[in-house]
Amino acid sequence: MTDRMVRVVAPSRLHFGMLSTNHPGPRRYGGVGAMVDAPGLEITLRPAERFEVLGPLSDRARNAARLAMAALATGQGRCEDLVRACAEVPCRIEVIRIPPLHVGLGTGTQLAMAVAAGVSAWLDRPPCPPDRLARCVRRGRRSAIGLYGFAYGGLLYESGKAEEEEIAPLQARVEIPAAWRFVLARPRDLRGLSGEAERQAFAALPPAPNERAEWLRREALHRMFPAAAEARFEDFSDSLFRFGLAAGSNFAAAQGGPFAGPRLAALVEWIRAQGIRGVGQTSWGPTVFALLPNEDSARDLVRRLLARPDGRSLEVTVAPPNNRGAQVHVATADPCLAPKADPFA
Repeated sequence: MTDRMVRVVAPSRLHFGMLSTNHPGPRRYGGVGAMVDAPGLEITLRPAERFEVLGPLSDRARNAARLAMAALATGQGRCEDLVRACAEVPCRIEVIRIPPLHVGLGTGTQLAMAVAAGVSAWLDRPPCPPDRLARCVRRGRRSAIGLYGFAYGGLLYESGKAEEEEIAPLQARVEIPAAWRFVLARPRDLRGLSGEAERQAFAALPPAPNERAEWLRREALHRMFPAAAEARFEDFSDSLFRFGLAAGSNFAAAQGGPFAGPRLAALVEWIRAQGIRGVGQTSWGPTVFALLPNEDSARDLVRRLLARPDGRSLEVTVAPPNNRGAQVHVATADPCLAPKADPFA
């Protein structure tokens, strides 16, 4: 065996809200989100006598690897004959670091995409577009923000999925100014909806009004995205809060309001009372985000959050924006890992 190693470092995803739910029109869901460098995740692939997966969330990583190997080893976008494919590709996949599942950071999608990209590099496959990687590991069936964010980073908009589409197309992307910072705060004892509970919640949601979906579309494309592109911090912050409040109303029947319960609503209100305008909830929560103009102001908010009476119960992170997507590195004997050519071209 050689000393070859593949390393994938992926960002985390913030989802600012969906345009619609159970919409009877030509497109469903849609939404806006952004990628951040922290907490992020990292996996490695190394030579081994047999296929094995180590580290946290190893069962999920193993399933994603089997799906990706079956699809990529045969050159197909669908996944069959898993046992044969895995026997052909012995390697050790290790999850080095990863945030928890179901806290609003898109961890499941980022892990699946990272494993698929790592397997593709391990098999020396040509550049693979993100929608194909997502199909390999069965992601992106409702929201596509995480899969495009994995590939490209930045602030992302997708207008929703037509009935005949497996994955919604990416409609707009801009970079977020590098100096800006998101502060992420979540109560450690809470988790967002997932699995069957999430499916039932979506099924029970009333259709979002057409007027709200159109307002959200205009807010994103005519206000939020231009403000980010032109580095207008205050305008972007105000748009971010307005968008999240309106998008959260689509889910009020499931979570009791625009935020997932009174604790998160109170946390958002407290941060807003500190004079910070760009505040919201990512996905189902329980992570709340606040946008700050720079590292110093972000660190100051962290100190204030931790000084609260409930500060010790909060997980707080300063997250720089990620404008490049995941990074795939391939090394042989040289321990100095150089980035591989863009795997998503």
